[in-house]
This record gives sequence, C-alpha cells and structure tokens, in this order.
Amino acid sequence: MIFRRALQREFSRTAAAVFIALFAILISTVLIRLLGQAAGGRVPADAVLALIGFGALAQLPTVLSLTLFIAILISLSRSYRDSEMVVWFAAGVPLTAWIRPVLMFALPLVLVIGAGSLFLSPWAQQQSGEYRDRIDSRDDTQRIAPGVFRESSGARRVFFVEVGAGVDGRVRNVFVSEETRDGQLVVIASAEGYLSKGADGQSFVVLEHGRRYDGQPGTPQYRVMEFERYEVQIEQKPVLAQPSRVRGLPTAVLLAQGDARSLGELLGRIGVPLSALLLALLAIPLSFVNPRAGRANGLLIALLTYLIYSNAISVFQGWVSQGRVDFALALLLPHVIVLALLGALFYKRLAVSPFWRARSS
Repeated sequence: MIFRRALQREFSRTAAAVFIALFAILISTVLIRLLGQAAGGRVPADAVLALIGFGALAQLPTVLSLTLFIAILISLSRSYRDSEMVVWFAAGVPLTAWIRPVLMFALPLVLVIGAGSLFLSPWAQQQSGEYRDRIDSRDDTQRIAPGVFRESSGARRVFFVEVGAGVDGRVRNVFVSEETRDGQLVVIASAEGYLSKGADGQSFVVLEHGRRYDGQPGTPQYRVMEFERYEVQIEQKPVLAQPSRVRGLPTAVLLAQGDARSLGELLGRIGVPLSALLLALLAIPLSFVNPRAGRANGLLIALLTYLIYSNAISVFQGWVSQGRVDFALALLLPHVIVLALLGALFYKRLAVSPFWRARSS
C-alpha cells in the first residue's frame, strides 16, 4: 500500500511539472507562428488570441500523451538512479508489480486523452477553420493597421496608413496602390480618410486632400489628378461555405461517411489513446538506468521510441487515407508490434534480475 501511494504521489507531481513545461512550449510555438502571420498581414492582430486557444485545444491530447509517458519514465528512472529499485527488488517486489500502479495512474488520463482526441480536438479544428473563414471574408478596410503595408484579400491592392483612427474616426497620411485588370497602376495618396455609410447601407472609403496617379509601369505616361474628396465603394464579401475539412469533422460523421479519408482520420484519433496506454506501460522497462552508463542514454532511447511509434501511426493513417492498407490491419499492426516489444523488454528485464530469479526458484 505504501509502495503504491508513493508511486502515485511521485507520478502526479512529475506529470504536473512536465505538463506545464510542454504546454508552455506548445503555446510559445503557436504564438510565434501566429505572430509571424499577423506581421505579414495574413492574420489580424485581434484574432491571434482566439487562434492560440483553438490550436492549444487541438494539440492537447498529444501533449497529455507525451506528459504521461515522460512522467512515468522520469519517476522510475529516478528510482533506479537513487537505488530505490534495488531496495524494492531486495524486498521481493518484482518489476511486474509496477504495472498496477502505472495503470491506476494512466487509465484516467487515457480516458481524458481519448475524449480529447475523439471530440475536443475535432471541435477545436472545426472552430479554428470557421474562424479563419470569417477572417478571410472581412473587407479590406478591416485589414489595415497603422504603420504597416497590407495587401488586400485579392492581392491587387496595397494599403498604408501612417496614423490610425483617432477619436474622430479619421486616419492620416493614406497610401493606396492598385493594379487594374488591364495592367495599369493606380496610386492614391491623401492627407486624411475615414469610413462612411450611404443611405442604402453601402460602405465607402472617403479620402480628402490628395492626389491620384494613373499610368503604365515602366513608361513616363502618367496622369495626375488632385482631389478634395474621393469616394471608393467597399465591396461586401459574403462568408463562403468552405468544403468540410476532415480533421474538423465530428467522429460520428467520420463513422457515417466511411470513405478512405474519413477512415484515415478516424485511425489517427483512435491511435492517440491506444498509444498513450501502451507508452505508459513501455516506460516501465525503458526506465532502467545503468549506473555505469550515461543518465541521458535511456531517456534518448525512450524519446526515439515515442517518435518512431507516433510516426508509424501517422504513416498508417496516410496509407489508409490513400486506400493502400486495410483499416483493421492499420489499426492493429503498429500497436501489436509495440505490445510485442513491451513483452520482450519485460522478459529481458526479468531475466537479468537476480531478485526475481531467487523469488521464482
């Protein structure tokens, strides 16, 4: 009883620390990527926070799986380094006695990982896709940011505003460059500008005190017009219904469709909790630390095993999506191989344990 309680406490403390570290790395990675897109004008600054939340929720099952594996691996490796394992073996506790406390700790997390992989992650992917569609449907005026050159959604216009809208709603020092369909270049520069709505509800950009330059790039033929007031109608873009993304479809829809792409996505979702459970058990024999060898060797081998396992599931997922491998075979084969490896590692560790041989004789 003391043995199990001690392991549960250590697993919980280590898992909490590992999860915080991994989640911070995930948030930082997503934040850096989205900030780069925001700086390039592909994502509005006010959408970064929402997209970070959706991205974190979508990757949460993977983070929890890696947390479970690393927490058990670190805890048991510390027991080897501090010679606690020698004490437990001398007391007659075999290596197989670690299976029950590991399962008691891992099964609740595996259920959470399964729920996240089957339900939460697809929902987050769907919400992120719909949110990006709404962003892409915004008109060009909502893409403008002070001090930044921004392209329009069709990449035919370039906007620049030196000073953002103040209390009066006016912007200062406006620059607009547009390439027409016949190859002409139109450049507009004005001192001020603001948004206006007509009687029929149409939106207009009103520019004041500026000039318009029309001409053919590479030739000296340009026409210059000065204006006191210049109005441009803003085209309202409807929110287009994008084709359904497989990663954002609910699990029940994937089961109902049953095509190759749906089965491939379903294979990946089912593989996440199964791999988390097997990796938790695999951490028991992989946690062995030889005091004469480097401490990092076992951890590197364990992480390499995790990468090979997760990549193998992704490869089988791709094969099923392409119709090259049967769904049942792809669902079972990588996990059966890891299960066989798990049995072989347990057999190897038990065979070299003198305390186990003494107890079984």
